[in-house]
Amino acid sequence: MNLILLIGIIILAGFLGKKLSNWIKLPGVTGYLIIGVLLGQSLFNLINPQFLVKTGFITDIVLGIVGFIIGSQLVFRKFRRIGKGILIMLLTESFAAFLLVSITIFILTRRIDLALILGAIAPASAPAGTIAVIQEYRSKGRLTNTLLAIVGLDDGLCIMIYVFMVAIVKVVVFSPESISFLKIFFIPIYKILLSIIIGGCGGLLLSFVLRKIHTREETMIIVFGFILLFSGISNFLNVSLILANLSMGIVVVNLFPLLTTRLSRMFDETVPILYIIFFVLAGAHLNVRLLPAMGIMGLFYILSRGVGKISGASFGAFISRAPKKIKKYLGLGLLSQAGVAIGLSLLTIREFSLYGETGLEFAAIIVTTIAATTVVFEVIGPITAKIAITKAGEVKKKDKG
Repeated sequence: MNLILLIGIIILAGFLGKKLSNWIKLPGVTGYLIIGVLLGQSLFNLINPQFLVKTGFITDIVLGIVGFIIGSQLVFRKFRRIGKGILIMLLTESFAAFLLVSITIFILTRRIDLALILGAIAPASAPAGTIAVIQEYRSKGRLTNTLLAIVGLDDGLCIMIYVFMVAIVKVVVFSPESISFLKIFFIPIYKILLSIIIGGCGGLLLSFVLRKIHTREETMIIVFGFILLFSGISNFLNVSLILANLSMGIVVVNLFPLLTTRLSRMFDETVPILYIIFFVLAGAHLNVRLLPAMGIMGLFYILSRGVGKISGASFGAFISRAPKKIKKYLGLGLLSQAGVAIGLSLLTIREFSLYGETGLEFAAIIVTTIAATTVVFEVIGPITAKIAITKAGEVKKKDKG
């Protein structure tokens, strides 16, 4: 089957999957993933491993866009308003999830590589799912404001943790013969800093160009061109394209705040079709035949991530003396997991394919585990978010139930 025909099938089948998913009150991303599983190697094999290799560039493009979108939400003036309490809660819930998942997976498997990478992906949440619930029930209040701030920040923190852990795993597990203090600590820091510098330079240049442009069409062309350009530069220099684009987005919206609304509308109109392809392909990576062997690991990932998010958020709220309802319910609103987690899992294919069959087998376990658990979190995440805002008394009465 030719490439164009198959992409057409992916888009239409993904759209149908979303409609069916919404019909049974599940998030659209769940439908995309299930369609991917059906079309992939687990069943019909229309999307086979050879096709996935050919479409790897689509994953890079979407991850670049996701990184830029996350960065464009991080306006520094908002940090002054949210205060240090939210930053404390952000750190405690993210690192609690990272540590608890890493420790649990290591005890279960005795594999430090699986433990560190799954732990690094665990802090990522799904802002879209949480925000959709808040908008649907017109929630307002302290808990709602705290949720909105944290879900926009913990993906950025997760990306930095992931970049650091990937570099450590490459040295400690896949190249132990050349292990050194320099490679374990300074190379990850160097790659993170280089990604930020590349993205920052791109943001400065993009801000200058956008000041000369006033139409939506030209803005779209320039922004997408820059995302592709700096994603390509990042790949060429072997640094994180998602972190580089996140940095570019941060610089642009803080130098050119008036652009925030224009960018938001532009992405709302153009990105959905790319998301369909991205999530269907992610589902196609999932190998159902591996699930029985990883069933226990997936279950422990779900439990340890959930406990880490909830307990970490409560601990951070306690330290920062937040209101009682934030201590009790904040973690419940942070359980959704989708785009960034799946994107980071897919990046393991490119990061570790250099190590041959061993690296590809490792990446397959990561992708299958995250794709399968994402379906679970995308089902329970919006439900627990609704419970949180309802218990906190921030849902308008006529919308309850």
